[in-house]
Amino acid sequence: MAEIALMPTAPASRSTAGALASLSLAMLLSSLSTSIANVALPTLSTAFNASFPEVQWVVLAYLLAITALIVSVGRLGDLVGRRPLLVAGLALFSAASLAAALAPALALLIAARALQGLGAAVMMALTIAFVGETVPKARTGSAMGLLGTMSAIGTALGPSLGGVLIGAVGWRSIFLVNAGLGVAAMLAAWSFLPAGAHKVADEKTRFDIVGTLLLAATLAAYALAMTTGRGHFDGLNGALLALAALGAVLFVVAEAKVASPLVKLALLRDGVLGASLAMNVLVSTVMMATLVVGPFFLSRALGLSEAMTGAVLSIGPVVSALCGVIAGRVVDRLGASAMVLAGLALLVAGCIALAMLPELFGVAGYAAAIMLLTPGYQLFQAANNTSVMADIGQSERGVVSGMLSLSRNLGLVTGTAVMGALFAFAARTKEMAYAAPESVAHGMTFTFAVAAGLTAVAAAIATVGIWRKRQ
Repeated sequence: MAEIALMPTAPASRSTAGALASLSLAMLLSSLSTSIANVALPTLSTAFNASFPEVQWVVLAYLLAITALIVSVGRLGDLVGRRPLLVAGLALFSAASLAAALAPALALLIAARALQGLGAAVMMALTIAFVGETVPKARTGSAMGLLGTMSAIGTALGPSLGGVLIGAVGWRSIFLVNAGLGVAAMLAAWSFLPAGAHKVADEKTRFDIVGTLLLAATLAAYALAMTTGRGHFDGLNGALLALAALGAVLFVVAEAKVASPLVKLALLRDGVLGASLAMNVLVSTVMMATLVVGPFFLSRALGLSEAMTGAVLSIGPVVSALCGVIAGRVVDRLGASAMVLAGLALLVAGCIALAMLPELFGVAGYAAAIMLLTPGYQLFQAANNTSVMADIGQSERGVVSGMLSLSRNLGLVTGTAVMGALFAFAARTKEMAYAAPESVAHGMTFTFAVAAGLTAVAAAIATVGIWRKRQ
């Protein structure tokens, strides 16, 4: 952090360090609110006398709100100004967190979590967009790496912090903590972020309500198709996917006709952005496999206790938190395009290692593979975000930042369903809790062999992009 303080300061009294601190806190909160709620689900099931599928909506409502609305709020920030919208998003997040803490019924808690997700969508979309306005271009990679580190810290901190708070005070305390931290982030954003952040001044520019509704419905249908059914694909999932496909077609048609589209179709045809979004989806799909497959392999194939499984699973987030800022500095020094490819190469190697080493060397092999995979992911994220945002105009930064975050979320929800299904197929069972150790080990090998192939496709996309730039 000492190096951050040496960066040139923003206009007036708002320092770059203060701006980065406020953005970092906003990014930490958005990821913390996901992981801290997961650990509360068994407690909530007892507190509200509800089934596990019912209390799962406490997590689902939050994730669906982010996924469905993140691009739209990014565009809204471009139109009305990013600082006021970020402050409003943090205020909504804090108020919704308080409402969740006070909720007397499960339905009200779920509604509060949906509103909290809307606030988090604003936070996730605008933190990346703000980097170009608060940090010198030569330090963009370091800033992106710092934001990646804070996201990893939030993910890693959630289960342990949530467990301590629930045990000591009760489940309502996890939402009260979010409310307090949200207020602190809101005050920091108001104090340190530049008030003159870009907004579109043309009165003819209007917010695309039709596009927003179509995109939100499309993304919500897709996310529900990937998350409902608890790993089993049925008619409902198929119908939701069909609705998502229809919504995507209608969205493209609507955006081609409207004067002020939510997403300019020319942006999607841009080689750099289109490739970056595709790579982001592929990489996030692969990274989700570690969370879906890892716990079953460690507990069923290696026979680890719950405590040991949790300890081994924490290696990834800890390594991610430690190497995020370093990855960003490497991007600043060596260039974003080359580091995208380097990060993907590490990811391919990490997936191959996960397919081979754990079965040969047990826990040590799994840990070694994760320590190869995770730095590759952080390097890719910092470089990919930097390469995209460096060439985007001020008037489009919010929506493009939202699209980057959306592509990551779509990869995560896709990875949950697809990689989980691949794992079950290779293990030749639908009930993983009762699968034989050798079946689980085979499923692990097969899943990460496929994951290596997906990351190799992403690396091929990056290679083609670099070749085109040099022509």
